[in-house]
Amino acid sequence: QVVAVAARDLGRAQAFARRLGVPRAYGSYEELAQDPNVDVVYVGVVNPSHLPTGRLFLAAGRAVLMEKPMAVGAKEVSELVAVARERGVFLMEGFWTRFFPAWQRLRALVAEGALGTPLLFRGSLGFNLGGVERLREPGLAGGALLDLGCYGLQMALALLGGTPKALWAHGILHPTGVDESVTVTVDFGDHRLAVITCSMAAELPGGAALGGTRGWAEIPDNMNCPTELLWGGRREVFPLPPPSEPLNFPHGTGLRFEAQHVRECLLQGEGSPGGLGRGPWGRGASLTPLCPPGLTESPVMPLAESELVARLLDQAREQVGTAGPGGGL
Repeated sequence: QVVAVAARDLGRAQAFARRLGVPRAYGSYEELAQDPNVDVVYVGVVNPSHLPTGRLFLAAGRAVLMEKPMAVGAKEVSELVAVARERGVFLMEGFWTRFFPAWQRLRALVAEGALGTPLLFRGSLGFNLGGVERLREPGLAGGALLDLGCYGLQMALALLGGTPKALWAHGILHPTGVDESVTVTVDFGDHRLAVITCSMAAELPGGAALGGTRGWAEIPDNMNCPTELLWGGRREVFPLPPPSEPLNFPHGTGLRFEAQHVRECLLQGEGSPGGLGRGPWGRGASLTPLCPPGLTESPVMPLAESELVARLLDQAREQVGTAGPGGGL
């Protein structure tokens, strides 16, 4: 149940609550953090506010689903992870991609060896987002890498596995100094390579492909929120539920999958050895194999991978010379 919403402007929070029937609205995040009826908070503030806002909710014992990027730079991400672990509170980075049925099908094909040994990943994601102010502003940690490039990096990590040996990034800067279009090449060793392109100036179909020693699989478009998969001469389609509200982004109803996963993790923890042991999460809940007992982080999007993604983004932004917090200028 959605029980509360908060914004820096109380009027905006109240308007949102009225439109969607949310019972309570707050004009500060501190008030929301102290609401005893809130179990988990989705944090979708601007990038530089991820660390202080996430730290606030974690310190109050509220589980957090943090919109990607987890924070601005590996140092901030590690700080959030440390707070979550110290407090024993659930924290997950919101890479919704990992919870789409099409993505889970691709992961299953890799796991069962249908493609052989995965060797090469390529992905591209681009939109003409020049009119989006937060992406143009160095002070808001703008740029294509943090907004779009992170999708390809986390996909490469999940599909090729291991810690990369080397990363090379080349890009074009926006007049404000943030990265506008970037190509990143990642060497995973053992003949495994990933090539990822992102742009906030050019429209791209958003496809991705994985090549292995026995075959290949392709996401033809919308790699960040896939609903189709091509492999072995066949096309598999994974339709999404229809929206009940106008969507801000393509395939927006797919956000439910990561929300359901977080709920399952919290339900699983209640009453388990080493589990969360707080709140009403476990009442009448059935166990799910996705979330083993006692975990305060997701096994599908673990915190260690969030930290690794952040380190790779730091390297890419430094090599390109991105201006702003965590960048190279």
